[in-house]
Amino acid sequence: MSAVSPYPARVEGRVDPDLSRWLWLVKWLLAIPHYIVLIFLYIAFFVVSVIAFFAILITGRYPRGLFDFNVGVLRWTWRVEFYTFGANATDRYPPFALGPTDYPASFELEYPERVSRGLVLVKWWLLAIPHYIVVAFFVGGGWAAWEWGDEAGRGGYRGGLIFLVVLFASVVLLFTGRYPRGMFDFIMGMHRWALRVAAYAALMTDRYPPFRLDQGPEEPEAPPAEVVPEGRAV
Repeated sequence: MSAVSPYPARVEGRVDPDLSRWLWLVKWLLAIPHYIVLIFLYIAFFVVSVIAFFAILITGRYPRGLFDFNVGVLRWTWRVEFYTFGANATDRYPPFALGPTDYPASFELEYPERVSRGLVLVKWWLLAIPHYIVVAFFVGGGWAAWEWGDEAGRGGYRGGLIFLVVLFASVVLLFTGRYPRGMFDFIMGMHRWALRVAAYAALMTDRYPPFRLDQGPEEPEAPPAEVVPEGRAV
């Protein structure tokens, strides 16, 4: 067996050992300043991605300054998700920063020296479609509706598996003071998958995201690649 290189995106997070039982009830309110900033950051993210698209098409390179900015936006997003109902795994308020910090949630992405000019035309809308389906289930695939009587009185919920698992983990935290480790590992796996897809779809890497739920707080070691014995048909 030989090892394959790890995926260029690294998504990691550490649960606070002394999480508040009730703070998660108001974190969405405390995070409003971040939501406002992220609205403008994602407008800039879109503009930067369009500029990068043409730069890659012409030069085969993703301008380093633009790359670092978009990595920073994804990093900022991950911190806010980790603090709020994307994970509810820390009570430490996220910093207003694009760059790396000592925050318990981190996102890093290796800078590619060259990016395929051909792939830039298809990977963000065509090649990534299977991953979009999976990620939609994680972040927005659940729904419910009901009606009664002759008149439709409908109420409903649209969320994703991440939301449901975090909600259940938060209720357990409320009553026991403990964050279930298995649920946290599962949540990390779903976010890791989604952020890898985000980096790929934003043209920031040519490495196709694996269809693999890598759970746990840290990026796993590179998985072994099968070595085909001599004489065996591939």
